Amino acid sequence: MKLRVGDAAEIKEGEPHSFRLVRGGRYVNCFLFRLKGKLIAYENKCRHIPVSLDYDDARFFDAQRRYIVCQTHGALYEPSSGECVEGPCVGASLYPVSLDVTASGIFVESEEVL
Repeated sequence: MKLRVGDAAEIKEGEPHSFRLVRGGRYVNCFLFRLKGKLIAYENKCRHIPVSLDYDDARFFDAQRRYIVCQTHGALYEPSSGECVEGPCVGASLYPVSLDVTASGIFVESEEVL
């Protein structure tokens, strides 16, 4: 099913928006943001250990807003690709979430709501 997670006009450059969907019968926390005009989304899960990147405070970027950062141990991920460029999971990538952007909103694929 298509799940509406927001309105493209409301997502400002560098301001993440959290949402969740259902995959494999479980809720999955995710986030999306705008980077150089493009909307990008990832699962909110570090590739080193399966913990949220943020502390449920929607702070996904480092102070310079150059990288996505895991607040637990400091791994840095390239925002455009999700690849870890520094930290214990170098070379691994965040799990991307495909977006379908239409005039009526931003949609993601989700299983039935639990």
